[in-house]
Amino acid sequence: MRKLVLFFSILIISNVVFAQSNDNETLVTINNTSVSKSEFERIYKKNNNLKDAPADQKSLDDYMELFINFKLKVLEAQEIKLDTAQSFINELSGYRSQLSKPYLIDKDADENILLEAYERMKSDVRASHILIKLEENALPKDTLIAYNKALKIRKRLLAGEAFDKVAMEVSDDPSAKSNGGDLGFFTAFQMVYQFETVAFGLKIDEVSIPARTQFGYHILKVTDKRDNQGQIKVAHIMVTVPKDSKPEDIEVAKNKILEAYNKLKEGSDFKAIAEQYSDDKGSAKQGGELPWFGTGRMVPEFEVTAFGLKEKGDYSEPVQTSFGWHIIKLIDKKPIGTYEELKTEIKNKIARDARSEKSKKSLVNKLKTEYSYAQNQKNIDEFIKTIDKTFTEGTWKAGTEEKLNKPIFNFANISISQYQFAKYLESNQRKVTESRLNELINSKLDEFIDKSILDYEDSQLEKKYPEFRFLMNEYHDGILLFELTDKMVWSKAVQDSVGLEKFHEAVKDKYMWDKRVNASIYTCPNEKIAEGIRKIAEKRITNGNTYDETVLKFIKVTKNDESLKVLLEDGVFLKGDNVTVDNTNWNLGLSPNYNIKDKVVFVAINKIIEPTPKLLKEAKGLVTADYQSYLEIEWIKTLRAKYSVKVNKELLYTIK
Repeated sequence: MRKLVLFFSILIISNVVFAQSNDNETLVTINNTSVSKSEFERIYKKNNNLKDAPADQKSLDDYMELFINFKLKVLEAQEIKLDTAQSFINELSGYRSQLSKPYLIDKDADENILLEAYERMKSDVRASHILIKLEENALPKDTLIAYNKALKIRKRLLAGEAFDKVAMEVSDDPSAKSNGGDLGFFTAFQMVYQFETVAFGLKIDEVSIPARTQFGYHILKVTDKRDNQGQIKVAHIMVTVPKDSKPEDIEVAKNKILEAYNKLKEGSDFKAIAEQYSDDKGSAKQGGELPWFGTGRMVPEFEVTAFGLKEKGDYSEPVQTSFGWHIIKLIDKKPIGTYEELKTEIKNKIARDARSEKSKKSLVNKLKTEYSYAQNQKNIDEFIKTIDKTFTEGTWKAGTEEKLNKPIFNFANISISQYQFAKYLESNQRKVTESRLNELINSKLDEFIDKSILDYEDSQLEKKYPEFRFLMNEYHDGILLFELTDKMVWSKAVQDSVGLEKFHEAVKDKYMWDKRVNASIYTCPNEKIAEGIRKIAEKRITNGNTYDETVLKFIKVTKNDESLKVLLEDGVFLKGDNVTVDNTNWNLGLSPNYNIKDKVVFVAINKIIEPTPKLLKEAKGLVTADYQSYLEIEWIKTLRAKYSVKVNKELLYTIK
């Protein structure tokens, strides 16, 4: 994006595109490329504010000149085949990949997913669960066994057995042994999507049917609901109590936190106590401050205590968690943001979440209808029978196209053959047990169908969406123009040292110094030393401002003694460079003494320097910029001579 940002900031007409329209009259012809009136008019109005005043001939003529220059450069880039360079193809492809993403989702479904997530973020749910562990790609028979086990457990719960006791007994979640399956409060994006959906759909005290996630089957019970508490910022003082600590060590930790708490009650500063007592060294350096957090981000005891604090500056009594002891101080609270405020954050979270597949799948289903998708199950089954056990070892080969030429599905007048699917399988196979072979192949078939439809839709974006076509043309021409302009103007001006020197020599009177002064500034510790230094300074002026041995020896002797130290600054100054020099009005000779910050300062005006041309090294930035402009002008002249340009002025002036 760096190149395009730079290019778009330099060129006025960076939004030019060249979509042709056979229905419009030709406004301008550049070599064999015709541009319609409607195309130019759209570009012109996009880059000119015509609300205040209608288009006039001058603005149309001026813009047409810029437009022609732009077109000439793009034409030249294509002439020398910059658009066939692999670097260009890769860069444009990278931009297209990013720009196409919004077009490859179901926008309606996407908005619904966003709204669903936000609505859930507005609430907190407290739930307990029992896990029956099961591999994500388990065999059907194992899945059935796990599901039936979950049903039996649910039956026990519905019969009145305590959820926590049953969880401790049968749950495959190791934490259930200590928490009885209680997960505490959580909100959207803190559990896997399938689990979250079930939890937010239950009423308080309702027990779910077995719910499948990648971890296995879950039985959920919602025990509480509340409005989202928002975000909170706190500081804490922590004294750790490691697991398996000895009783005496536990007592030492307790006494330490109580000592810190008592000091706070006596009026000690929280930050100072955190730095002194807290074992959380990362936050202790910041006075105990922690990042903002919300529901489910801290252990329950810490979270409940933190959100229980009412006023900024309030701090808690020592509270114990699984990490040790804490004293928590409230710094600030804020409610959950609005939908618009959180929309970008929610989008980013969805992109990393299973719910992102819903939008893509919804689009695929719509496209199947739009493109009249039809599947030939007979030919699919026939192909699957040809897959042997080498597939389970990851060494299977697709076979020949001649033998696998039957269609397996069709859409948009495109027929996808058995061979095309076979090649996809060959590239995406992995080792698997024979018992799961058909399941895996059917899963890969679904993937292949979705990919085929989405790839086709991607290839049609320029045809279906004019705004996408215009945008891609802008990026296409922008990258080309940047590369060629860099080669012909920007980098050339920097690298062509001989050409730059010749250019400077030809126009050096354009880069003039203003009148300057050669001056020496003497800073002395007191009036007595200043009196002696003034005599030396007068002698220096007489001798042409050479370094006098006397002053050099004096400065050398005194430089390490602050009470005697004399500073000397020789230089050439412009008006405004130095206030003390300016105060002399540039009168030749020595100025009066000035008292500046307990020092005695005087200036020797040695010489007035009349305006002179700057050396190339003194004006290189300005000269280089002007040389670039010169190269651009000369380049345009060359292009104008190389390519023919015809403008229908009468048609141009009909634009209002």
